[in-house]
Amino acid sequence: MNTDNIETLSWSSWLNFDKETIFEIPETEGVYKMHASMKILFIGSSSNLRKSLLESLSNSCLNKATRFSYAVTHSSDKIKVILLNEYSSKHNGKLPICMES
Repeated sequence: MNTDNIETLSWSSWLNFDKETIFEIPETEGVYKMHASMKILFIGSSSNLRKSLLESLSNSCLNKATRFSYAVTHSSDKIKVILLNEYSSKHNGKLPICMES
């Protein structure tokens, strides 16, 4: 499950964005995507996935998310940059809505 190559990342299925589900997520390094209404709201990386997802519950933009998916990787910051570049190139240079300045 853990990899440093974007092509072979092993993503979880889309999971409900709620406290009960988040408590089942490992406390390990990885990347995650948050989703609502068929749109990606946020792409993040963390040294502790569970902690970052729990903190997201109190973010006014991110708490609109209904689902999330994650992948364990040892190069989370590097993978996040690649994921954001891919997202941006597919969406006319825009970032996910909760990441726009």
